[in-house]
Amino acid sequence: FYYSLLNLFRAVNGTWLVLDLKVTLSFQVPSLSLLYLQLQRSPQLRQWLVKRGQSTITVEAVASSARAAATVPNAATNRIVGRWLLGCSGLVVGAIVLGGVTRLTESGLSMVDWHLVREMKPPQSQAEWEAEFSKYQQFPEFKIMNHDMTLPEFKFIFYMEWGHRMWGRLVGLAYILPTVYFWRKGYFNRSMKGKVLGLCGFVFFQGLLGWYMVKSGLEEKPESHDIPRVSQYRLSAHLGSALLLYCASLWTGLTLLLPAYKLTETKRLLQLRRYAKGTGGLVFLTALSGAFVAGLDAGLVYNSFPKMGERWIPDDLLAFSPTLKNFFENPTTVQFDHRILAISSLTAITGLYLFSRRMVLPRRAKIAISLLAAMAYGQVALGISTLLLYVPTQLAATHQSGSVALLSLAIWVLAELRKMPK
Repeated sequence: FYYSLLNLFRAVNGTWLVLDLKVTLSFQVPSLSLLYLQLQRSPQLRQWLVKRGQSTITVEAVASSARAAATVPNAATNRIVGRWLLGCSGLVVGAIVLGGVTRLTESGLSMVDWHLVREMKPPQSQAEWEAEFSKYQQFPEFKIMNHDMTLPEFKFIFYMEWGHRMWGRLVGLAYILPTVYFWRKGYFNRSMKGKVLGLCGFVFFQGLLGWYMVKSGLEEKPESHDIPRVSQYRLSAHLGSALLLYCASLWTGLTLLLPAYKLTETKRLLQLRRYAKGTGGLVFLTALSGAFVAGLDAGLVYNSFPKMGERWIPDDLLAFSPTLKNFFENPTTVQFDHRILAISSLTAITGLYLFSRRMVLPRRAKIAISLLAAMAYGQVALGISTLLLYVPTQLAATHQSGSVALLSLAIWVLAELRKMPK
């Protein structure tokens, strides 16, 4: 009898099904009609049903049990959730890239107020556009930098910022709506529930932080001639939180989709894991320092490499007092720091690659480490080119996208090297 049931399991291959016969079977149900036929064709099961006073098993019973089975997280639901999180990660990358282009085109201060729903519809008529342009003209960016701007030029920067905000709302919906659906379907275990709630909360926080950043660029500066720009502190917080959201989503998605390898826990493997974690942290810090470079336009102060002007260490490196202030507000120091962090990241990744070549690792892990090393050299070349060419928009946007790609590969490496869960 049990041998017959085992063959039946193999035939239909699938989740938990509980019959009202008090028999518990374990399989996934690709087709209820197929399952029904398999059950009815089993002579041993029919004999057992007769003994129990029941001659048939209904499709309704199978369907009811299968619906109950869908509420239990399993390999199939994990794949669905993992792919959803990777899709959300891709949308976050789109928001980061679009935000970078919005900043590079100096479009971020074109929308001078924030409404969750009302601003989803841009101006339509000529009167509405003129009213929106009139609001923009009341703020420092127009008065100091764009006083000769025409309405068509304003429409361009408005649509850039509007597109970035609408993309942010799309990201929010992509996280929240599937979360509600998967929660009701029972696709999350207790641990995953906490993770997705954290991700959804982070999306909401990111939206508020974006408006908080924009407000800093709309405020009047103490000196009337100060260039209107958003606070580099708020810009780095906005980018940093977006990168954290991306990293958390990507990591969670990869751990659901990529099975952990059963690696022998040797001393060298533990060293490689620690090395990979440190390298990933350094890559993240380098990307974050790029936000300070962008916020202070520090890419335009010294457009030479490897020296800064005629010197290795510029004279104005520590011009501000107190000294700590230089690392966050002195464009020269900020560019110098970004250079040092970039070279340090490249050195660390090269060391990680060389260290891993002397180890026996799974093929996927070797590919991830090799791609990380190749991307690191490409990213440094992009950064140097952007600097020497005085930060052209297309190249600068590509360089920012490259930082996200490098961070993605670092996370992939960590996912491949992670310990197998107990």
